Amino acid sequence: MAETTQIQKSTPVLPWMRNPVDIVDFKETPLTMLPFLDPRLVKALKNVHISSLFPVQVAVWQETIGPGAFERDLCVNSPTGSGKTLSYALPIVQKLATHSVKCLRALVVLPTRDLAVQVKNVFDVIAPAVGLSVGLAVGQSSLADEISALVKAPRLEAGFCYDPEDHANKLRSAVDILVATPGRLMDHINTTKGFTLEHLRYLVVDETDRLLGEAYQSWLPAVLKLSSLNDEVFAPCVEAFSASICGSFKTIRRFGVERGFKDKANPRLVKMLFSATLTRNPSKLGLLDLHHPLFLTTGQSRYAFPEKLEFFKVICESNDKALYLVALLQKLKGEKCIVFTSSKKMTHRLCSLLKCFGNLEMRIKGYSSCQHQAVRSKTLDAFRKGEVEVLISSDNLSRGTDVEAVANVIIYDVPRYIKAYLHRAGRTARAFQIGRCFTLLLKDEMKKFKALQQKAEISSTVFPLSSESIQSLQPAYTSAFDKLKENVESEAFRKRKVNFKSTKPRRAKTAKISKE
Repeated sequence: MAETTQIQKSTPVLPWMRNPVDIVDFKETPLTMLPFLDPRLVKALKNVHISSLFPVQVAVWQETIGPGAFERDLCVNSPTGSGKTLSYALPIVQKLATHSVKCLRALVVLPTRDLAVQVKNVFDVIAPAVGLSVGLAVGQSSLADEISALVKAPRLEAGFCYDPEDHANKLRSAVDILVATPGRLMDHINTTKGFTLEHLRYLVVDETDRLLGEAYQSWLPAVLKLSSLNDEVFAPCVEAFSASICGSFKTIRRFGVERGFKDKANPRLVKMLFSATLTRNPSKLGLLDLHHPLFLTTGQSRYAFPEKLEFFKVICESNDKALYLVALLQKLKGEKCIVFTSSKKMTHRLCSLLKCFGNLEMRIKGYSSCQHQAVRSKTLDAFRKGEVEVLISSDNLSRGTDVEAVANVIIYDVPRYIKAYLHRAGRTARAFQIGRCFTLLLKDEMKKFKALQQKAEISSTVFPLSSESIQSLQPAYTSAFDKLKENVESEAFRKRKVNFKSTKPRRAKTAKISKE
């Protein structure tokens, strides 16, 4: 296997993170060259036009189905859009397909509903091909509907009398793999009869730094406490891997593995951590109780951006940053763009302002967490289909969301932290496609932005917008701003009017009660 890369010594890291496996040393590999891959999975992947695996997928495959054989827990730090979801979905489905036991054996936890739905769609491509079923627990439907999909009752003969308590004890999982958000997962753990993690064998923590950075109703301690493996059913089948085929992979230098551990049957909960900005915090990683962890990362830099991403900056000579945004969008007309703002409030304001322009000739929509899930899904679907050209979004869309053919990311508000910048920029140039990231900068933001880029070890080219194009937009911009102001005032008046009407009956009723 690939030689390992030494992380910069100036960065304080855990001992096992000092000698990572470098994903860069792996090459894209055709499915036909991948050892052990089930022919049914090959067919399923080719049906969706996947004929080869990306480097991160090949690296993880080696450590799970190849010579690594799930010996160690995996921590993977790889750029956005590099194929991390399939890198864990494929080996998990392959391993679960070797046993016909119907129980919940794999759990994937993600921070948001949109990401969870996206990951389930990836599993749905390959899992049915080998007879596995995938469940979703995100609160998108009612709890009762989710329960009926996740847990099934034993089949009873007609006229058979049974004890309700005994019947409840016989409830069992209807899915092999569950994709969930932390809150909904805890709902099922605490209230759903028949829902159990006692057979859990694989735990994937996707977007790890975010899931470990927030409490999320203490989902992690609950999962680790409730999961216990059945040694007889789930003993690793190490002998199934022939030495001749394993020899087709290079050998990893395995740091920190004590003598005699390799190739021993060791039933346990396998943990896999994935992120484009994987945390190095020992206290946070310590919560997972990792088993001889192996660190896979891309290159020497801690912050890995997509390989074919180009960076540009737009210097705004005045404080009317929105004016420069309009000029840039006109120059990029016909290409899909995501514009990132600092908050959902700013998203709403900016989207409303752009819609007040009468001659933009492009469809613009807003996307933020204050919208209902159904509205967000509809908006994202329209953007994917090309019915919407420009999506104005808060950071709700910045992590993990995969939208094909996004040519440009425009950062309207410079984020405070490099991680936020990386995740925003990573919505384009996915799957090794070309993409561009534009950052709009006021003069007083230049110094902060320069420091941000130095930390990420990247640089931006100045993207020129002619003063003539800016000046020509000034009348339309002034008119749009005035129109927006009128709309805001009108909306505020309507809200006050509605509030007055809603409080008037209560006041009358109170007066009547007082009189009595």
